[in-house]
Amino acid sequence: MTSPPPGPEAAPLLASRIVELERERERLLTIIDILQELGGTLHFVDILQTIARRLGQTFGLDRSSIFLAERGGRTARLVASYEDPSIRNMVVDLARYPEIERAMRTGETVFIADATVDPSLKHVKGALARRKAKSITVVPITYRGVAIGCIFLRTFKDGEALSEGDIKFTQIVASLTAKALRNAHRYETLVKRSKSPAAAAAPPGAELQRAALISYLQRLLNAFAERDQSALDQMLPDASAAELQRLVGVTMTVLAEEAKG
Repeated sequence: MTSPPPGPEAAPLLASRIVELERERERLLTIIDILQELGGTLHFVDILQTIARRLGQTFGLDRSSIFLAERGGRTARLVASYEDPSIRNMVVDLARYPEIERAMRTGETVFIADATVDPSLKHVKGALARRKAKSITVVPITYRGVAIGCIFLRTFKDGEALSEGDIKFTQIVASLTAKALRNAHRYETLVKRSKSPAAAAAPPGAELQRAALISYLQRLLNAFAERDQSALDQMLPDASAAELQRLVGVTMTVLAEEAKG
């Protein structure tokens, strides 16, 4: 027995589902594009500009920006902007951006459905009206439970509003951003260390010279120990020998930790 065809009332639900599936497909493609672009660079400025641009393009936003936190919590740095890619390191007073301050202080996403009527944004109401802005979404970028920055999204009044799925997608992007920033920080730290005066002062072949000296000393001690081991064992009491072995172990542990940097 075959099922009857869906009635006319099912058509709007089916169309809505198709639209949502298409948006989900676009989000997944955007994630793939972001991952591919992040794989091509370890410079954090390029990473953040890539993410701001991709989010702005995907959602058709009035503004898509990334801020990084500064010590003290009173200011932040605007380091990437979809609408003006030339902005790379602008200090902003968070007193003028209460929504950003709140997101980075609490570590929670802030959503303002209509920025033009929100009481906390009355000081920029005219600018928002001129830009024909609508909603604002601020997603914190967190690392080990601490907000190190945020993604700021602002939609047009006549544009499509961000859905719950869009916000969850942005939260995923924020998580990827935190990991990418961590990797970039490690890379740039290694580059700085390699260019430090101490590293530059090491003459060519210094590592080989050190290896040769260590090998020589090791062979000399081994030869001495093999010749007089029995005499040494008789001279040292058991307690002293055990203490020397303990000190050797401590020394090797310290050297291993130093080698890790």
